[in-house]
Amino acid sequence: MKLSAFNFEIPENLTAQYLAEPRDSSRMLVAHRDTGKIEHRTFRDILDYFDEGDTMVLNDTKVFPARLIGKKEKTGARIEVFLLRELNARQKLWDVLVEPARKIRVGNKLYFGENDLVAEVVDNTTSRGRTIRFLFDGENEELHGLIDKLGLTPIPPYIEREVESRDRDDYQTVFARNEGAVAAPTAGLHFTREMLKRFELKGVEEAYLTLHVGIGTFNPVEVEDLSKHRMDSEFFQIPQRCVDLVNDAKRGKRRVLAVGTSVMRSLESSVSASRMLNPVEDGYWTDKFIYPPYEFNIANAFLTNFHRPKSTLLMMVAAFMGYEFMMECYEQAIKEEYRFYGYGDAMLII
Repeated sequence: MKLSAFNFEIPENLTAQYLAEPRDSSRMLVAHRDTGKIEHRTFRDILDYFDEGDTMVLNDTKVFPARLIGKKEKTGARIEVFLLRELNARQKLWDVLVEPARKIRVGNKLYFGENDLVAEVVDNTTSRGRTIRFLFDGENEELHGLIDKLGLTPIPPYIEREVESRDRDDYQTVFARNEGAVAAPTAGLHFTREMLKRFELKGVEEAYLTLHVGIGTFNPVEVEDLSKHRMDSEFFQIPQRCVDLVNDAKRGKRRVLAVGTSVMRSLESSVSASRMLNPVEDGYWTDKFIYPPYEFNIANAFLTNFHRPKSTLLMMVAAFMGYEFMMECYEQAIKEEYRFYGYGDAMLII
């Protein structure tokens, strides 16, 4: 397929600016792949579609406050540093994006807070990318604590407002535990602890993996020929317990629900020759790009949000449910005024 097939308009007023309160009160469009039926439900109804022995796979990555606002040495000019990933914990080196990039050069020192934290630019990586070294004498754990104190939640660029204190909780799943993401696995935001308990009581297994969602999730595809697009690499881990639960469900011909595109990407990045899931205990990097046509190996159900036109996330959804059916669902979602994107409503594809 071509990029132009995924270019359509989403009314601006449908971009969700805040998470639903409570989380599980969001709406949910249910798409039945076998019949083409479309239902309009609320997220609390999701248990109606799962039975004892089914397995849902969730991404337990934890978003860290990756946006640092500071000032440049000498001039005091305001600068923003977006922390992408830690490159070397011992040397305190980080891969970052900077703004305004034209004013930040190798050798510059950057100050954050009341000069609580200082960094030096040590390399240019891309037009906006830099490598910085934090000039910090304490332990790495203390450095992370300071970043947590000074940093802002990296809410997506399409949320057109300033970061608020509530975003620190809202832009985090209730099951987050492995820090390293700069964007939330947003399909997981709909779950409450009470909802997870209801799944447990019904006998639906919860399997956890980790994929640290990177800033590349917001990058649009810019080549018409999708085969020429290259994804940013993201680090993921799949523990043995997750593998055992998923493969047991597959053998029993039960439902395996991938909660979000990050989970689906992880599962499809570690498939055995017999089309079962393999463990990735020590972690690996995936740049897998899923777009139509594609034959999925692991999950047979998919929970996701409503995505931006021309995004790789939208293309993955089209690959799972079929392009025409996806477009029909999006047309209905727009007509029914579903809330779109990270803080928006859900779509369950079964």
